[in-house]
Amino acid sequence: MTPRTPAPRSRRERPAKPALTYEGIVATAVRLMESEGLQRVTMRRLAQELDTGPASLYVYVANTAELHAAILEELLGAVDLSPAAADGEGEGDTGTGDWRERLARLLGSYTHVLFAHPSLAHSALIARPSGPNYLALVEAVLTLLHEGGVPDAQAAWGVDVLLQVATANAAEHSARDRTAGAEAEHHALVAALRDASPDTHPRIAALGGDLTSGAPGQRLAWAFRMVINGTMTTPRTAP
Repeated sequence: MTPRTPAPRSRRERPAKPALTYEGIVATAVRLMESEGLQRVTMRRLAQELDTGPASLYVYVANTAELHAAILEELLGAVDLSPAAADGEGEGDTGTGDWRERLARLLGSYTHVLFAHPSLAHSALIARPSGPNYLALVEAVLTLLHEGGVPDAQAAWGVDVLLQVATANAAEHSARDRTAGAEAEHHALVAALRDASPDTHPRIAALGGDLTSGAPGQRLAWAFRMVINGTMTTPRTAP
């Protein structure tokens, strides 16, 4: 006997879908990013995953850019903020540099969170999270700048620059990792700098291989210290 085709089930007989919540939307968006990449995390794709219409999502998230910012906010919860809670042995500009090193470690943790999610690193250059995890990160940076005796006006602007440096570094390296031939391009650049003629490019020739020396982690830590010291010593001036 030919099996009978099951009769269509009415919508009333189907299991009720879980109610939409902001937290559930963001959690689903994070899962989509990890499985399919950030470019696939659109309002339409997310609505499909949640078995709803895109219009239903706009009640909670205004657009894709805001959705990506919400994903970043969620992942910022993994940043290690403990360096801001430790008591520095050398407060103020005592020469110990303890607060500077702790701030560099904190910024390094933020960078590593972006490294772990390469597709998000580039988006983080323009995403503007404003949730509790982002505020906790900003507060931690400002706490360490305050401990070091950085004037408030300079700290207020410096925190943005410090986070930009960390974000741009993660975005640059994530872009290189995804680019075909990136390693060959890097070797070509190293060779061009090393072989530059002292007649036409005397300063490049004088520095030679030192222009590309150092492990990525060393260069990033130095960049953090450089910007931290600049925040300490560079006063704000009237426009």
